[in-house]
Amino acid sequence: MTNHKTSSVMPASKNEQPASPASPGELAPTVSYEQAFSELERIVAQMESGQMSLEDSLTAYKRGNALLEFCQKSLADVEQQVRILNDRQQLIPLNPENE
Repeated sequence: MTNHKTSSVMPASKNEQPASPASPGELAPTVSYEQAFSELERIVAQMESGQMSLEDSLTAYKRGNALLEFCQKSLADVEQQVRILNDRQQLIPLNPENE
């Protein structure tokens, strides 16, 4: 049985841009919810495999935490837009600065 270490999170396809910037806790401003969620799923799968070193696991955990926060905020923003739509019968873009 071969034991392979996974040292970085790679995109699922060659066309998909990695969401990884220089630091694991930062997200590129152009990352979509779908890209972040997909990367988070890959990180979880890699960590669950038990094939990562302790250092790689810590880096992956930090990156996963940042991705999770981004996804949760994205979902909260969409939920707020849906509430506005339901209240006013029209979709109004959320502007967090005016709340």
